[in-house]
Amino acid sequence: MTVGGTWGQLLHIDLSSGRQWVETPSDTVYLSLVGGRALVAYLLLRDLPAGTDPLGPENLLIFAPGLLQGSNLPGSGRHGVGAKSPLTGAIASSEVGGWWGHEFKRAGFDALILHGRATAPVYLWIHDGRAEIRPAEHLWGRDTADVEAAIRREVDDAQARVAQCGVAGENRVLFANIIHDVNRAAGRGGLGAVMGSKNLKAVAVRGTLRLPVADRRQVTAVAKWLGQNYATLAGWAVKIGTVQGVRTWGRLGALPTHNFTRPVFERWEAISGQLMHETLLEGRDTCQVCPIDCKQVVAYDGRPLAHPQLQTRFAGRLHIDKAYGGPEYETLAGLGSACGVDDLLAIAKANEGCARWGLDTISLGMTIAFVMECVEKGLLTAEQTDGFLPRWGDAEALLAAVEMTAFRRGFGDKMALGSKRLAQWIGPEAEALTVEVKGQELPMHEPRLKQALGVGYATAPVGADHMMNMHDTAYTKPGEDLNRVAEVQAIPPLALTDLGEQKMQLFYHEVNWRHALDCAVICHFHPYRYSHIAQALSGVTGHAYGPREVLAVGERAQTLSRLFNLREGFTAADDRLPRRVMEAFSEGPLAGVAIDEEAFHAARQYWYGLMGWTAAGVPTRARLDALGLTELLDAAGIPLPA
Repeated sequence: MTVGGTWGQLLHIDLSSGRQWVETPSDTVYLSLVGGRALVAYLLLRDLPAGTDPLGPENLLIFAPGLLQGSNLPGSGRHGVGAKSPLTGAIASSEVGGWWGHEFKRAGFDALILHGRATAPVYLWIHDGRAEIRPAEHLWGRDTADVEAAIRREVDDAQARVAQCGVAGENRVLFANIIHDVNRAAGRGGLGAVMGSKNLKAVAVRGTLRLPVADRRQVTAVAKWLGQNYATLAGWAVKIGTVQGVRTWGRLGALPTHNFTRPVFERWEAISGQLMHETLLEGRDTCQVCPIDCKQVVAYDGRPLAHPQLQTRFAGRLHIDKAYGGPEYETLAGLGSACGVDDLLAIAKANEGCARWGLDTISLGMTIAFVMECVEKGLLTAEQTDGFLPRWGDAEALLAAVEMTAFRRGFGDKMALGSKRLAQWIGPEAEALTVEVKGQELPMHEPRLKQALGVGYATAPVGADHMMNMHDTAYTKPGEDLNRVAEVQAIPPLALTDLGEQKMQLFYHEVNWRHALDCAVICHFHPYRYSHIAQALSGVTGHAYGPREVLAVGERAQTLSRLFNLREGFTAADDRLPRRVMEAFSEGPLAGVAIDEEAFHAARQYWYGLMGWTAAGVPTRARLDALGLTELLDAAGIPLPA
């Protein structure tokens, strides 16, 4: 191979037959796609027949690190996972931290592509160039921490890293995730259900091979810069992490409340990260070669909890195992304020259940919130729900819902479908209450406050997503985020509600950047500039990248994902926002702030143009040529858009 950072080996395993084979991609595939989401979309377009049942054996499940995994660059302790989503029918692409991607890459492979369905439960053991299929009937139905410990004993390696589908994935909950290292999730789109549908309980990996790097000095220079600057430029993550968001958005009236129907969650302090740190925090965790330690670890042993802001009915009644980490911002809001729940102990226990059984906390929380609103409005009866009628703020019902959904017991069997399908089962009045895009529930960021983020929710290939997106609040004043963008275009600070051409030019660059990070695959919390990742990729691969080449990687990922979704029947009509989150509140800090429909549509169409797409949202042949995708798609036999 002439590309550093690669082994020239994509490992394919057919679980139906047990056959294994290795594919050697061209240098162009490596250099233009880099890995992660772009590689996932390319392989799905190439190898997955249109209209494939996401839970059928024909679906592919792809574990895709990027070129930087195994290089020891800070922030590279991540990898991507993808498939056709059972929740949305669109592409599912999710990134996860920890150590799994690093260990897999050092085992001698650049990606893992899983085909078929095993006749009985199995797990994979991949280590230093070898892959074994092992029986897993004895692991089926067990909690994630138990499964990880059992696999480590069986492979006789305490450092083996385990990705697993969890009980929710076994039961094909449509928003089941894939749990890595017990407390980290490839969290959205139902990837755990795809894994479970293949009778694949887990993939354990361990690698000791030394990744070939073309010019270590360039990688070291970027790592040194990060070491000198992370404590200042990522100080929020170092100090408290994502959980600071409860206080930030609670004060601004931007904490999603009661299924996005209310302007303020008055009890935000009761579920804040600060309170969690003062009462339940056991410590902080981190990912491979990351100095930031942003991940929360909580524990509770039944001890008395005396704090004026903490009001709970569960003190002494439950325990929380620190092995399962702790709630991050999305969980505190999704299982807290979105459901009207202000009991921090219950939320932390619900988070433990999600890690224990493998559930996406965002889709679960928003589905529970939707059910609560349906109950409030009289759209669900005890007969329909087997007596489960949760009300706003009902922490007991929250905890019950987590287990019911994971095991698909009682009404949990319906909640496991997600809010969109559940609403279709209930009826048209319920469908008006859902808060989703393409079938995926909105994350916990308020688009009325961050209006370009709303465009990002509408246009993200996976459905509503806050990571492959930009957050307007970072660009309202001079600072590091605008300094990063200035490497390709100088853009002044812009208002939160601005949806004009400059805002969408900013959006174009920054969303391409986020997708590029998810190809590399690099943590979004690291304060790198475009030029830093360009230098790291140049050093690892031995091929020159600049800032614009990095952004082009992200644009390829978006374009390939778009082509996949178009093939599966999605159109520009699916790039929309729920009416509820476009309408203004009548009170609270955001009173009177709406998303103007005409401005929203104009912004979306202008962005289509920046992407080289038609007014109907279809990539043009000219842009495919400019991105170097035409030749790549032709060589793979992938039809081009007309």
